[in-house]
Amino acid sequence: MRLRRRPSPADNSLTVRIFSGIQPTGQKTFGNYSGGFRQYVATQEEGEAFFCIVDLHSITVEYDPAELRESTLDLAAMLFATGLDPHRSTVFVQSHNPDHAEAAWLLGAIAGYGELRRMTQFKEKSAAHEFVSCGLFTYPVLMAADILLYQTDLVPIGDDQRQHLELTRDLARRFNARFGPTFRLPEGRYPAAGARIMDLTEPTRKMSTSTSPEMGKILIVDPPEAIRRKIMSAVTDTGREVRRAPDKPGISNLVEIMSVATGRPPEAIEAEYGDGGYARFKAAVADAVIACLAPVQERYRALRSDPGELERLLAEGAQKAAGFSRPTLFAMYERMGFTRRPD
Repeated sequence: MRLRRRPSPADNSLTVRIFSGIQPTGQKTFGNYSGGFRQYVATQEEGEAFFCIVDLHSITVEYDPAELRESTLDLAAMLFATGLDPHRSTVFVQSHNPDHAEAAWLLGAIAGYGELRRMTQFKEKSAAHEFVSCGLFTYPVLMAADILLYQTDLVPIGDDQRQHLELTRDLARRFNARFGPTFRLPEGRYPAAGARIMDLTEPTRKMSTSTSPEMGKILIVDPPEAIRRKIMSAVTDTGREVRRAPDKPGISNLVEIMSVATGRPPEAIEAEYGDGGYARFKAAVADAVIACLAPVQERYRALRSDPGELERLLAEGAQKAAGFSRPTLFAMYERMGFTRRPD
């Protein structure tokens, strides 16, 4: 499926630099759509956007090489299917631009052991694995390199990545203070609604590709009957009132899901469904999610059936990305005292 070129924006004054990355691990959920993909599509209209499939991050825990290869193309197809325009945004694979790994090594020289040890995600992930790789520990430094290489202003990001972005800002300040002004300080953007879509079976935990059970997660590629079955079986709370509240995590989660699927504010949804009962509301949520994902699924299937076209688009993206990251990398080497590097 060859994507058609879209006319460039008439306003050439857009100068905001945008970057975000997502791992090619597992089939993506409605939580990924809510907290990631839809943000990407919205922010690509605001400036110069870079969206990276961060495959180097995926090898920090045990993985299957064949699956990594296929899931990278799966994710590329999903990014384009959810609305990223390869002629408006730069979409590429992290390992296709070696500047990321080089910049991470340089930043590692100014990152502190103590601040990396305090990372919440490292604590959680290391507790879940018998073998803990050095890569898992230094993961946030590579993430900082990903962002800082592009002189990023804005990072559309999931709520669970706040701590990593703060470390990125800390490393940028430290580098600038020690070696001279080099990096911009990026700001995060977090979705107002649906920042953390929760597990349908355990609504106090985030919906996760890897840790949620099958009935706890809505996959973007799930057929309509599976989506309906999962939502109708979702854990709710006592009573009949459709209202968000701390003591009603199940129904609160479904309100958020419907808000994302329809674009309506949660308050309007609560006003419409009120005390009409959970069964009626769940059915409406299922209808809304199915309608939201149907066009995405159609585009995804068409794109995924043409791996050659996906590889072409990713190669173009990597070449363009390197053109933007290379000046920053060379500036890092020069300011840190390395001998002049040949172009």
